Order: sequence, then C-alpha cells, then structure tokens
Amino acid sequence: MKFIAIIPARYASTRFPGKPLAVLGGHTVIDRVYHQVVKVLPEAYVATDDERIFNAVESFGGKAVMTRSDHHSGTDRIEEAAEKIGTDADVIVNIQGDEPFIQPSQIQTVCEQFSHPDTQIATLGKPFATMDAVENPNSPKIVVDVNGFALYFSRSVIPFVRGVDRVEWLSHYPFLKHLGIYAYQREVLRQITQLPMSPLEKAESLEQLRWLQNGYRIRVGITNVETVGIDTADDLRRAEDFLLKNENL
Repeated sequence: MKFIAIIPARYASTRFPGKPLAVLGGHTVIDRVYHQVVKVLPEAYVATDDERIFNAVESFGGKAVMTRSDHHSGTDRIEEAAEKIGTDADVIVNIQGDEPFIQPSQIQTVCEQFSHPDTQIATLGKPFATMDAVENPNSPKIVVDVNGFALYFSRSVIPFVRGVDRVEWLSHYPFLKHLGIYAYQREVLRQITQLPMSPLEKAESLEQLRWLQNGYRIRVGITNVETVGIDTADDLRRAEDFLLKNENL
C-alpha cells in the first residue's frame, strides 16, 4: 500500500495570519512540520494558496503545490492538490500545517489503521489526562466501537457516566481526545469532498461528522504522545517553551 502526505497550509488564518511562516526555534513552522513528516513519508507536499508559503517550502528543499484560495476545509484543499500532483498513492495522509511537533510514531499509527480491511478513513485519539481537559469544547471527544472504529465525535462530554460524581468520571471511563491528523483511501477522499454539509456537522462544527453521517468508516489509532498545535501567537510562545524543554525536537 502506497502512502503520500499532503500538508495544507494557508496564509490567511483569522486568528494568526501567516502562521506557517512564523519562526519557531530558528525554523519556520511549516519547515518543522514538513521535516517531521518526511521522516516517515518521504513523498510529501505542502498544499497552499499563497506564493510566500510556496516559495518558503521550495527554499528549504520541500515540495509544494498551489491550490485555490476558496476552499472551505483542508480536506478540500488536499483533494485539489492530489489531483494536481496526479498521485497513484492508495492513501493520502493529511497532516496539519500548524503541527510542528507531530511525531513519527503518530503518523505511523495512522497509516497502520489501513491494515484493517474496513478502514476507509483513519485518525488519532489520545486519552485525556484531566476532567478539565475533557470538559473543554475546543477538544473534541471520540467514542469508538470494540474494533476501534469511531461511533461519534463531539464537543460535548460523551459518554455520560451515570451514578458517578463528575469529578470521578475519568477514573471510570477512558475519555478519548481527537487529534486532527487524517488519512483517506484515495477514492474515499474524492467522494467525501463532494458531499454537502450534514446536519451533525453543522451542529457541532466538526467536518468528520459529515463522513460518519454518510456511512464512512473511520478507524481511530491511539497515541499517548502530546503535541502542541499553533492557532494563535500565544500558542507560538508556548511552543517555544515546549521546544526549550524538549531540545531533541
């Protein structure tokens, strides 16, 4: 089975414009993401709508492809990029362009989910460490079946642990945090980018609910590795601190 990585990276982020080109520990964020990815998947491209990002990627020896600026999601941008590249890969791996500390083990875990014959899409989950984190609506939760396939994603705390004080829920159920790395069978990627928004997706503002609601099977790999995504300038400062404490990254 052949895998290719495509990293969506746009310049016009609402909360942090230009974040792929922000400097972190002497390297741009997109440089760090790219070089983490190629440790596992040597065939990797950055999909961007901005010439500054395109040129930056080429300047550090990476591969980039220009895409339209009107995409509603990174998934749509990846589909356009895959078409332009003309890849013959069986699986497209989507690694966010604001995850400079994505670990090789996490990418490998996502790819390994395709050893199950029913996997159409794969993603990652990480056990929550605290109930405060579980209750954060910005950290979507995943409920999986006995075979590791997603039953539902939600910003709400699911499941409800009946008959137990809420502060003790974490010791009674392994709540699972969703991490936004995906991989798709090539034909499945084509199909899901043609789907209209679903009612569940609109309600929770979670794109993966569109796929579930249309019957696609999403297998969830488990990681215990924490990463630091960058959405704001404050996140960049936290990432600098994280980098100082983890000098091997």
